[in-house]
Amino acid sequence: MVTLITGGRDSHYVCALAKALASSGIALDVVGDSEMNACEMCGFVNVKLLALYATQRPGQGLLRRLLSYIGVYVRLIGYAVTGSPETFHILWDYKFPFFDRTLLLLYYKFLGKKIIFTAHNVNRAERDGADSPWNRLTLRIQYRIVDHIFVHTKDMKEQLASSFGTNADKVTIIPFGAGGMVPTSGLTPAEAKRRIGLHESYRTILFFGRIAKYKGLDLLVDAFERIAVDDQRYRLIIAGESTSDWAEHWNEIRAAIESSPMREQVIKEIRHIADEEMEKYFKAADVLVLPYRDISQSGVLFMSHSFGLPVIATDVGAFREEIVEGTNGLVCRRNDPKDLARVIECYFSSELYRSLDERRANIQNLVRLGHSWDIVAKATSHVYARVSQNVSVKHRASAKCNRGGPRSDQADFAESLDS
Repeated sequence: MVTLITGGRDSHYVCALAKALASSGIALDVVGDSEMNACEMCGFVNVKLLALYATQRPGQGLLRRLLSYIGVYVRLIGYAVTGSPETFHILWDYKFPFFDRTLLLLYYKFLGKKIIFTAHNVNRAERDGADSPWNRLTLRIQYRIVDHIFVHTKDMKEQLASSFGTNADKVTIIPFGAGGMVPTSGLTPAEAKRRIGLHESYRTILFFGRIAKYKGLDLLVDAFERIAVDDQRYRLIIAGESTSDWAEHWNEIRAAIESSPMREQVIKEIRHIADEEMEKYFKAADVLVLPYRDISQSGVLFMSHSFGLPVIATDVGAFREEIVEGTNGLVCRRNDPKDLARVIECYFSSELYRSLDERRANIQNLVRLGHSWDIVAKATSHVYARVSQNVSVKHRASAKCNRGGPRSDQADFAESLDS
């Protein structure tokens, strides 16, 4: 039995992972929020959803939010005592990094829990330009306390070693799962464009996801103006939320769009995009653009490929490893809107674009080969077994030594796992 601690975040990832693990026979407690009740994972008899995280209401005052966060931590602390799984797999921390990374983890260890942590970002604050010695210290403590760490790329594993001194044996690379995360139907690309109000002949570019400075939307807007001002066929869809952390950044981008001659060619859907709407945007687009300044890996890339949609991305993180140029996308230089504009024009002149309807299935098959949830579940289950075996073997070896008996092969094996 394993507990997935979700941080109350990214129900798409949680649901897909839980379904894959449950299908492989693992019994799961999923610590999530009430919004995950609609997820298909709840249909598995070996999955129990515990809605311990509070669903935030718009307009809540600071005191109410603080009390809500404290309530969540109280429930987590109580569950750790009463919950039967010995392995806790933490997918995301919750609200207060110092407490999550140090005292809460030490509490779990005191109770005898084995802790596995998925580092979706090795150092998120560094990516966001908000790093500090305090942040790095708490991360170092977290990576030292946990028993095993999952990352998504080789570069992330190397970053853990170089920045935080993490032993390579403690880190496993698992692919970012693709497919099965949002509802799909028989909607065609032509019909999807009509639903958004676009003509089938328009060259449609999609930017999807939360708007943050590291994602480089401003670079895409700059590049789009370069190509669209002389070509009325281009359209840019911006679909995603502007969070309070990046409100000023979005306001600057919006002002640039509204003062531009191509403003009528930009469709702004600045809001939370519901699951059932996502298909419409990915099928209406002719290409997704990820103009990121910095990233390790992006789930939006794999979502795009799972819809058969090519991706143009900057040469950061593992994007170049995932994009086979001319097959499922193209790569451009980082932080260079002029080069991004050039690559977008190259794409719309390419055979990949001209034969996109025929190539969508190949793009989907390619991402399934390397990023299916079955592959993710198999690698994850292997680590669960290894961590669990390590615990049981060491306990048996310790008991035999305490009885004064001879050393056994199991004791030697336990030492080899520790080394």
